[in-house]
Amino acid sequence: MPRLVKITPENVEAACRVNVRPDQEKFSSPVAWSLAEAYAQPEIAWPRLIVEGDDIVGFLMGFFDIVWHPDRPDDLRSGLWRLNIAAEHQGRGYGRFAVQAVRDEARRRGHERVYTTWEPGADGPEQFYLKLGFRPTGETSEGEVVGARSAH
Repeated sequence: MPRLVKITPENVEAACRVNVRPDQEKFSSPVAWSLAEAYAQPEIAWPRLIVEGDDIVGFLMGFFDIVWHPDRPDDLRSGLWRLNIAAEHQGRGYGRFAVQAVRDEARRRGHERVYTTWEPGADGPEQFYLKLGFRPTGETSEGEVVGARSAH
């Protein structure tokens, strides 16, 4: 059964070695980049390793309670910021587990919806997110599609 583990001084180097398949690299950021962003924004970032047994199989980073539109400070959103499943561990349900973990945490924090973004493209993660119930909102963020689904 997979579980989430906080990033610590003892596992940060192993976390940075999580690599997606080469054809997916253009659709995801390296874990080290995500951890730098988490360090710079600790009030919203929720970085976690996905571990099965003793193996690190992936990395996720959630975001919680961010103001999505500066002109609408009451529009607080939460969701999945980053997802990297190690190439050798893909296709085993770890991505689905990661999305569910973020949904659970968002719900625990009182959110009704969760959000994510994806880069459009034939080889991108859009079908993965659509299969998990995310639907495009009609918004974009830095050129990426914004998708949302219920946290329940």
